[in-house]
Amino acid sequence: MKILIIGASGSGTTTLASEIAKNSAFTHFDADNYYWKKTEVPFTEKESVQDRNDHLKNDLSKVENAVVSGSLISWGHEWKSYFDLIVFIYLPNAIRMQRLRQREQQRYGEKLFTDDLTRKNSEAFLTWAEQYDDPGFTGRSFKIHEQWLTEVSGTVIWLEGELELEEKVEGVFNHINQ
Repeated sequence: MKILIIGASGSGTTTLASEIAKNSAFTHFDADNYYWKKTEVPFTEKESVQDRNDHLKNDLSKVENAVVSGSLISWGHEWKSYFDLIVFIYLPNAIRMQRLRQREQQRYGEKLFTDDLTRKNSEAFLTWAEQYDDPGFTGRSFKIHEQWLTEVSGTVIWLEGELELEEKVEGVFNHINQ
């Protein structure tokens, strides 16, 4: 079985996928590990669409059960029919942004205050992430995710609001076991 977990940055897609993998025979793959090149300054250089697709498909072909965290909506139409189950997590903007600010602080620490490039990159990321609920935003957004979810062939479940991690895991496993 192949599962995709999507949502806005800070909604908990990676956390949920990691927890599913930890408690089952699923292998977790994070889309960010395929989207971004491994660089000294992280999250600054993108892989080509072809390379990220080739690498992810290759890794997915090696396992029977996989859970992928992250949005693949701009990676090509083939992903619309690839997954058996798509889990969409929606979390209100204020909560997400608080989580993202905390994550940036944990990730970069003092560099957020002492390194101009780190600070600028973090501010740009947070500005981008805050636009998720804006219907006019053309980047990764609720509107684009919502439309994409109507076009997929797998079963779609929505997890909305501040659910405990255990509740989310249980919801996914209930669908898997049906």
